[in-house]
Amino acid sequence: MEKKHEIKLVALDMDGTLLTSEHKITDQTRQVIKKALANDVHVVLSTGRWLGSCKPFADSLNLSSYLVTVNGGEIWTVHNELLERHLIDAKLMEMMWELGAENELASWMVSTDNVWYDARPENFYDHEWLKIGFDSHDKAKLDSLVKKLSHHEELELTNSMPTNVEINPIGVNKANALASVCERIGITMDNVMAVGDSLNDIKMIQQAGIGVAMGNAQEAVKQAAYFVTDTNNQDGVANAIRRFVL
Repeated sequence: MEKKHEIKLVALDMDGTLLTSEHKITDQTRQVIKKALANDVHVVLSTGRWLGSCKPFADSLNLSSYLVTVNGGEIWTVHNELLERHLIDAKLMEMMWELGAENELASWMVSTDNVWYDARPENFYDHEWLKIGFDSHDKAKLDSLVKKLSHHEELELTNSMPTNVEINPIGVNKANALASVCERIGITMDNVMAVGDSLNDIKMIQQAGIGVAMGNAQEAVKQAAYFVTDTNNQDGVANAIRRFVL
């Protein structure tokens, strides 16, 4: 039997979900999102990306609500007003960067003032840190990193694709950020449809009234979801909005 929830907010992951493999939003998806907005449904990008790399997409869709960035590390309005920010201790960031470098892992770090690709600042303490990520096609290296970092209770480990590991402060995830957004709007997570494809989407998919996994999602995400839609190259987001919202 189909779930019935009054969906007032659609939370969309970006890479592998809203965006095609070419990092585009299809015309069909744009049209369906426009219709949802016209029906007074909030559409919120909920992404591992930082503000600068997701805001242009929000603007192109004429979104008028909130942005959940860096896996929930920040919440912004579409008018660039910062509502929440959760930081990682600089000492931990330096330790993690050095661990990744020792294991020859590609890395990226997001501070409040910069994004660092395979590079480190002269002094970690000169910056405020939001997230660090590591990428490798060597699964053993990633598994070893996760094992070492899992002993640090102040860290939340996830991924945005099978070949990476992303680390935020403990308690920082898309689900908690969306719950905060819901409180601001005056709705509950029961009124949310969340759509995603990776481990950093699982909690929001589990806690939403309707949790949707993409057809290209990691298997664990599909298992956690109420519904599996089409892939990101087959208008999976548009088809899920049509089915459960419009």
